[in-house]
Order: sequence, then structure tokens, then C-alpha cells
Amino acid sequence: MSTPNGFPQHSGACVTWSMEGGAVQDLHSKKAGKAAKKEAGGDGLLIFEDPPSIGTSLSETLKLLPDELKANVKIKSVIPRPPRKPRLERAASLDEKSWRRWRRLRTSQESLTDPNETSSSNSSVQEASLSPPIRSRASPWNQCCQQNSLHSSPEASEASPVGKSRGGTSDLGKRASEISSAFGGLLRGKAFAGGKPRLSQIMPARPLPPMEINVASHTLRTANRIDSDCMDYRHYSQHKFGRVSSSLSDNRLHGNGMVYDNCSTDSMKSTFSLLTPLRSKDVRSRSYLEGSLLANGALLGAEELSRYFPDQNVGIFVATWNMQGQKELPENLNDFLLPPDPDYAQDMYVIGVQEGCPDRREWEIRLQETLGPHYVMLYSAAHGVLYMSVFIRRDLIWFCSEVEYATVTTRIVSQIKTKGALGICFTFFGTSFLFITSHFTSGDSKVNERKLDYNKTIQALTLPKNVPDTNPYQSSSSDVTARFDEVFWFGDFNFRLNKDRETVDSILNQKPETDVSKLLAYDQLTSEMSRGSIFKGFQEADIHFRPSYKFDIGKDSYDTTSKQRTPSYTDRVVYRSRYRDDIHAVKYSSCPEIKTSDHRPVFALFRVKVRPGRDNIPLAAGQFDRELYLIGIKRRITRELQKRREQKDQKSSSICSIS
Repeated sequence: MSTPNGFPQHSGACVTWSMEGGAVQDLHSKKAGKAAKKEAGGDGLLIFEDPPSIGTSLSETLKLLPDELKANVKIKSVIPRPPRKPRLERAASLDEKSWRRWRRLRTSQESLTDPNETSSSNSSVQEASLSPPIRSRASPWNQCCQQNSLHSSPEASEASPVGKSRGGTSDLGKRASEISSAFGGLLRGKAFAGGKPRLSQIMPARPLPPMEINVASHTLRTANRIDSDCMDYRHYSQHKFGRVSSSLSDNRLHGNGMVYDNCSTDSMKSTFSLLTPLRSKDVRSRSYLEGSLLANGALLGAEELSRYFPDQNVGIFVATWNMQGQKELPENLNDFLLPPDPDYAQDMYVIGVQEGCPDRREWEIRLQETLGPHYVMLYSAAHGVLYMSVFIRRDLIWFCSEVEYATVTTRIVSQIKTKGALGICFTFFGTSFLFITSHFTSGDSKVNERKLDYNKTIQALTLPKNVPDTNPYQSSSSDVTARFDEVFWFGDFNFRLNKDRETVDSILNQKPETDVSKLLAYDQLTSEMSRGSIFKGFQEADIHFRPSYKFDIGKDSYDTTSKQRTPSYTDRVVYRSRYRDDIHAVKYSSCPEIKTSDHRPVFALFRVKVRPGRDNIPLAAGQFDRELYLIGIKRRITRELQKRREQKDQKSSSICSIS
């Protein structure tokens, strides 16, 4: 059909703009949101195909029109059609749905990668204009699109006989042709030929930056580093196999769409693990010395140490507590083992107990339950009622040597070993550790007896036994603390304040939570260490907490019995290092929340420097108390489920009363 002026009449989703009558005829819009096409004729009639939206596309179109045409343009409202009825189909099974999704994915990939199906927008228009029309059931919309595609180019509008016959409006037609070029960008890549969309190839404006080979973060404390002999693995794989992922996993898995993680490929890691890939020829050419002693592949070497500890510092939690032999354990140990001040948990937890509870196994289970599944108990030992437990992160257990322990009894007459010392030692990477917990002689005036206990301990503690000394040239046969790199000594040393109760109470009433220098001026241990008569070479962090002894059980008040014992700093943690500035004290405090004993637990957090080691030491081979681990985790889960059940029951049984 054609108009009286000779212009073709379009049907379907088209909008007709009439410049002569000043009215705008709005036809039906079949699909909103598509790009618009236009045609310019002799008498100023523009045809737009299916505008994308009434508010945005038409307003932008009016901006492109000449000024003399904007005054005569008016817009009528669009009458939407009712939605189409949904097509009913039978329910497909899971196998059919998965097969359809896979088939659609393969079809879209073939259509995008087929060179015969990919062309530019200009060639699509030319092919559409040169190819004969296909005789089929074509809707008016398809006819409108075919006619507009023929007249969308400037060449077609200039070759139109109508444009030549009407010379008065030729300038207007040229202006319309210029407007049509603005809408040409909306139609690129969307020309229809044969019912399939033709997408133009998209190329980047500039070359992409080169990808670094080693993309592992140095700050992450994980095994995300690449061996030096595998740095060229990416280039070798691309040259040999064509794609890196093909050399890292099965090709059939890539074809089925199961493996698509590019992060593992970019970081040269195996698709199914974080282990560094090893080439067969590299394994064959490795020397037998590599992987032992001080070579690059040593298990305890510098490269392995830097993977887990880039700054070569390990966090250690050391605590001491005199439990007074109480059977009752605290309900919650979180405030003790996991104080809220540090943001992160420590790598090692060493807890020493004096006058421990009768059920030692129950105490260890409670420790495992509190620390959770990320920690395992490396070793535990006991000497009478002296207990010591060493917990370590599960990932670090492979870098520990065999654990050894020894005991010393300072009170031989007593049948129950309440006074003495217990020491545990092991080597972590290339740094040797010694932990000693002691319970010295009690009494306000028995300072010399306590110094004798110290001297007997350093002489009689026979450690190490089988684990070699990391630095034998600095060792001493008469002092066990000189045979290790890092030494931590903690316990109930029983040193008191040389002052009467009234004076101490008056100082405590001044609330010296931060400044306790007045009390430490009367401390026996501080004065003896300054003289060098005990704990030679040891240091102690600054004290900013109240005395840990002696409290009324279950209360925050000090001894109110008839004995009126003077509050004192009996529970202490001291440390010593072979190398200067290897140990840095982060926190030194007590735990006032635990009130089941007359002593308050005292703990300290340390950052300790660790050095690489040699593979000639006997390793623990990943051994830990698995039975304790399972019991503690099971109890942890049971308690959590019970807590949730109680909260649920409390919500369901709550009664809302309105007064």
C-alpha cells in the first residue's frame, strides 16, 4: 500500500510522523525497547520503526529533528495490547532440562564462533537488500522491517524516484537522511537476514595489559606461592598443549562444563588442589640432595616458612592458673583462652595448671571444646597436679619435631607432687621452644626457698633428649634455659608483696587499674630479678592488672578470712630468647571473669620470630590426640544444638502480657 503522495504505507509496529498536517499518527507498538528506523521522502514524512520507549527515544528523536519541524510535532498516547496467553507445555524431567540447557549453550557457541554466521552490520544490510524475499508466512511487522532495511541507507533514499520528482522537498529529504545516520548506530548488529541475529565482532580499543605470572598475594598466609623451577609453566603449557587448563585437568571435564575456574589457571595451580604443579622432567632432574637439609625444597626451609609466615612471626598464647584443686570447672573458657582484645586467635596455645582438678582428661576436653576444630592438642604432660597442654593450629602440625618433656620435684617428702616443675620442648621449623610451668614454695618470707626451687629446676631438667640443639655453641650444661632459642617460664611462683594488708588495701582502693607501680615497688620477684639472683636473662612484660591472689571463691573481694593474706602477684609469665628482639610481648593481663579458685588466671600474648630449619630433625609426623579432638568437637556441636533448642523453646513459651 502507498499514501496519496506516493510514499509506502507501513503497518505493524511503526510510528508515522506527518509534517504537513502537524499531527502525529501513532500505530500499534508490538515490541517496546527496539531501535528505531526512519525513511525520508519528498513531502517530509518520516517513519520510525518500534521506538524503544515513549519517554526516552522519542524525546531524543525530537532533539535530532530540525527546528522548523519541532513546532508541528505532536505525540499521541500509546494503547498497549493485552499480554499474550502463556503457552502450556508438559513438564520436562531433570535430564531433559539439563540436555536442553547444554544444547542451547552449544548452539549459541557455534553461532558465535562460526565465521559464516558473523558479519558486519553493513554487509548484513547489503545481503538483505540483494537477497530475494523469502515467501513464507510473514507478519506485517516483518514486512515493515524488510522495507525499512531497504531504505535505511542514504544511498537508497537518494536513489528513490519519489525523492527526485519532488525537488521542493529534496533538502528536507537530505536532512532526514542525516537524521537516519544517527539512528544507524542503534541498528548495527541487529539487522535480520534469515531469521538469525548477526553480531559484529567486538575488538578491544587497545591491547590488553600483560598478565603477571605470579599473582599470589604475599600477605596471605597460605600456600599460594610458585616454585622457581615452575615459573615458566604457563608459557610451556600454552606452547605444548595450546591451553593451560588442558594440561592441568582432564579435557573431558572441560567439555562437559565442569571446570571453568580461571583463577586456578592464572595462578598456575592445579584445578583440583592448591599444590604447585610439577613437571615430570623436573622431578626426574631433581638432585637427591634437594628436599633435605638446607635446599630450596626442604620441608622446614625458608620457602616453606615464608608460605605460612611471610613476616616469620608466630603468635603464641601462654597462660598459667592455680585451680586450687577444685572439681568444678568454669562454664565458659572463652574469656580465658579467647580474650576480646586481639582480633585474631593465636597459632599456639600453651596452658599450665598448678593444683589442677582431679579429672585431668575433662580439663583437656574443655580446652579442645573451646578452641574448636582449627586446633589440635600436640602434646600434654603431667607431674602430680601440675598439668601442661600444648595446642597448635591444625595446618602447622607438620612442621613440629618430636615433643619431649621432663619433670623436677622440689618437695620430696610430700607424697602428692604439688611443688615442682614440668617442661615441654620441641622445634618448630628451625626454632627450638621450651615451656616450663612451676609451683614454687609458698610463704611470705620464704624467698630463699623459692630461689632454690629455681636453681634446682634449671639444673635437673634434662632437656632436650633426642631433638638436636639448634645452636650447640651457645648451650650450657648447667642451665636448661640456655639450650633453647625461645624459653617461656610461667606458673605460681608464690612471690609476695612485702607490705602489710592495710597499706596494700589502701593502694587498691585508689583503683589502680592501669598504674600499679606503687604495688610493684613492694614485689619480691621484681626486686630479685633486678639483682640477678633468679631468672637470669629473663624478661617480663609490664603489669597493668590487679594482683591475682588471694580472692574469695566466687567473689571479686580479696581474702576476708581470719588469715587476711596480703594480695600479691604470685602468678607470672617470664620469657627469654637467644637472639635479641625475637620475642615481642603483645598483651599481659589476667582473667577476672573466672572465679572458681582463689587465683585468677594470668595470660600473655607474644609474637615470636621463627627461623627456617633443617630436615635432619625427627618430626612428629602430624601426630596429635585424635580421640580428644573428636570428643571436644562432638561436645561443642552438642552444646551449640542444645543452646539453639533452649532459645527456640524460650521463644515458643514466652507469654505476652498487656497491663
